[in-house]
Amino acid sequence: MRLKVLIGAAALAAALPLAANAQGVIGGAERGAAEGGAAAGPVGAVVGGAVGAATGGVAGVLGLDQRPRFREYVVREHVPSYRYAEPLRAGVVLPEAGVRYYDVPAEYRVGPGYRYTVVNDMPVIVDPHTRRVVEVIE
Repeated sequence: MRLKVLIGAAALAAALPLAANAQGVIGGAERGAAEGGAAAGPVGAVVGGAVGAATGGVAGVLGLDQRPRFREYVVREHVPSYRYAEPLRAGVVLPEAGVRYYDVPAEYRVGPGYRYTVVNDMPVIVDPHTRRVVEVIE
C-alpha cells in the first residue's frame, strides 16, 4: 500500500510545472513535506511535498493572504511606475534600461533574489537577474 502511495505521489510531483521556479512552489513543497513527514512519516513527506508544491504554485511567490498587504506597502512607498506598452503578465521580460527594482521586505518571505517594481501602476515581483516578471500583484 505504501509503495502505491509513494509511486502515485512521485508521479504527481513529476507532473507539476516546477520549471517555473516560483518561490510559492518551492516553499509549498518544503512546508508540505515537513508537515506530511511529521504526520505520516516518509510517505507523508512525499505526498505532502507534492500537494504543497501544487498549492504553492497556485498561490504564487506571495501567498494569497499577503497580496493585499504587499500592495498597500508598495502604495505607501510611492514607488514610481514604469510604463510598459505590452500586456503585463507573469513571464514578461522587462527592458534593461529605465526600470528600477526594490528589495521586498523580509516579512513577505518571497525568497532571496526576488525584487519588486511597479509597472503600469501594478506592483510586480521580478527576478532581477533575468528581468522576468514572476508575479503581478492585482
